[in-house]
Amino acid sequence: MTTRLPHTLRSDARDNRERILDAARAVFVNDGLDMPMREIARRAEVGPATLYRHFPSKELLVAEAFTDQMLACRTLVDEGLADPDPWHGFCRTVEKLCALQARDRGFTAAFMSAYPHALDFTAIRNSSLTGAAELIRRAKDTGHLRSDIGVDDLILMIMANNGIHAGTPAARIAASRRFAALMIQAFRTSPAAAPLPPVPRLMPATPWRGSNR
Repeated sequence: MTTRLPHTLRSDARDNRERILDAARAVFVNDGLDMPMREIARRAEVGPATLYRHFPSKELLVAEAFTDQMLACRTLVDEGLADPDPWHGFCRTVEKLCALQARDRGFTAAFMSAYPHALDFTAIRNSSLTGAAELIRRAKDTGHLRSDIGVDDLILMIMANNGIHAGTPAARIAASRRFAALMIQAFRTSPAAAPLPPVPRLMPATPWRGSNR
């Protein structure tokens, strides 16, 4: 038992760290960056001392949560590159990137505004852009992706997807899913008449007050 104790402690500490990060990401995405550290500890079901032992400051906690978000984007690109069907891999990456951002709820923008100099993500960003360029090149080789599509078009897509506003998280995710489907059709060499995901309700239903002429 004595020889196994250190391993158990390391495992517990690792589990606590992951629980704290999971709780922090959920809190920051749903409630914003102003949520107190004590509330994050409560939702992670750890004591404040445990939280501060892993993350001595809120800035460090937010930065780590944001790093995971950036790495998630890179992972999605890698998954697309690993797909044996380059066009399918490209389409799945577009869908997953839009879905990831829809769940982000402005966390990335809030982090960059609150902590503009907290971390340097140049290496991660450059790696993601390089992967995206390769994803596009491979999809073009299949003949399904338009020849005039480039990485800037994916960036434009992400910026537009970020502008989706809806009354509920479910509606925002549904809208993002439809938007991704529309973008994939626009990216195709010959747009296919594939069925689109349903249109979500983005605005409250209000009577139209048009002209009575």
